[in-house]
Amino acid sequence: MDGHMQGMGGMQPAAPSSSSSSSNSSMSMGMGMGMMMHDKMMMHMTFFWGKDTEILFHKWPGGRTGMYAVALVFVFVMALLVELISSTRFIKPGSNHVLAGLFKTVLHVLRVGLAYLVMLALMSFNGGVFLAALLGHALGFFLSAVAFNKPTQDLGFDLPPLSC
Repeated sequence: MDGHMQGMGGMQPAAPSSSSSSSNSSMSMGMGMGMMMHDKMMMHMTFFWGKDTEILFHKWPGGRTGMYAVALVFVFVMALLVELISSTRFIKPGSNHVLAGLFKTVLHVLRVGLAYLVMLALMSFNGGVFLAALLGHALGFFLSAVAFNKPTQDLGFDLPPLSC
């Protein structure tokens, strides 16, 4: 077990004591640690580069180059959608206030949900995921504010800006 625990940064289980009740609790703790280490549950706490990462789902993309590219595109599109949803006007003036309020609520939930998913993807600490999210937010902002030629004073968006 000590061979498996070398990468844990000093988090080794306590040595079993001579009493039977302490021995049982130490054994169950050791079994729990063994179960955790069974799937090599190592989480990066600093940025790293490479396709061997997990993004959002267990064993996805799984170190496969094609699936890693799909994951990067997925993060990019989610970040792009966060920006586009934040700065698009879907509701026409004079619409039914109740329906407009419900639609704004749905947009808000969609935007916040996508923003949380982008944030969780960034918690993989993968440099490619970070760059994909930045590029998605940048392109989304560009398309919504610059490419559509909307002056910044009179944007009139349905939702208030997303604050960091």
